[in-house]
Amino acid sequence: MGILLVEDEVEAQSSLDHMARIGFRSIVAMGPEAISLTPPDGTHMLRVGWRNAQRGAVPAAVNAVARKGPGLWMHYCFNAEYLYFPFCETRSVGEMLTFHTEERRDSMLTYVVDLYSDDLRGVGPVSRERAHLDASGYFAEARPDPANHGHPMERQLNFHGGLRWRFEEHVPPQRRRIDRIGLFRAVHRVDLRDDHTFSAPEYNTYACPWHHNLTASICSFRAAKALMRNAGSRDAIDTFMWHRSVPFEWDSQQLLDLGLMEPGQWF
Repeated sequence: MGILLVEDEVEAQSSLDHMARIGFRSIVAMGPEAISLTPPDGTHMLRVGWRNAQRGAVPAAVNAVARKGPGLWMHYCFNAEYLYFPFCETRSVGEMLTFHTEERRDSMLTYVVDLYSDDLRGVGPVSRERAHLDASGYFAEARPDPANHGHPMERQLNFHGGLRWRFEEHVPPQRRRIDRIGLFRAVHRVDLRDDHTFSAPEYNTYACPWHHNLTASICSFRAAKALMRNAGSRDAIDTFMWHRSVPFEWDSQQLLDLGLMEPGQWF
C-alpha cells in the first residue's frame, strides 16, 4: 500500500502516477481536499483530508494508516517524491518486497536523494525536465545510542548528503539526515517517529546480521522547495548547481551506479 502525503500541489499528480507505475494498486492520498488528484488507471485511491501543520503530523498520519492494515507492506512519501528501487523499470514493488520478506526483513532503508532544477530564477527549484542530483558528497556516521552511553547502535547509521549537506546552515540539525525507512511492514505497536525512524530498533537497521540487504532511493524535490520558500535561505542561494551536479536520468541504473541504493542478493 502506498501513502502519499500531499503538502501542496507541486508534482502531486506525478508522484501519485509514479506510485501506481511501480506497482502500488492501493494508495491513500492524504492532503488538503482542495488539491485535485486523478486516480491512475487500475489503482484504488482513498482520499483523506490532512495538513502537515504541526510537529508530529506526519508520523500520526502514517501510523493511523498502518494500524488499519497490520501485516501489509507500506511505503510513504510526500508529493514531488519518487521511489526508485533496483530494476524497478522491469520489476514491480511487489516482486521486490516478496524477495525482501523471504530474507526475513520487515523494513527497508531508503536514501532521500535531493533533486533540484539547474535554473532557480527561471523555471524554479522543481522541474522534472531539468532535474539534477549530486553525484558525490554522501557519507554515513555512527548513530549513537542514548540508552547505552552514546555507543554506536548495531547496524544503524546516520546518512548525510545532497542539499541538506551543502546548505546545512539553512537546515535544522534534526532535519539534515537523508535516511528514511520508506518501506515497512505494518505491525501492532511498531510506530513511525518524527525523525523517520521506527520504535522497533530492528526496523531502523540497514541490513540483517548475516549479509547486505536491498536498499532503495526516494528521489525528492522537497528540500529544494523548502530552501527556496524559506526567506533566509532563498535570498542567500543563487543556484543549487556545483561541480558534482549531474542530470537525473529517471532510471534506477544511475542510482545503482552512484551507490545510492544496493541490490543486495537480488539480481
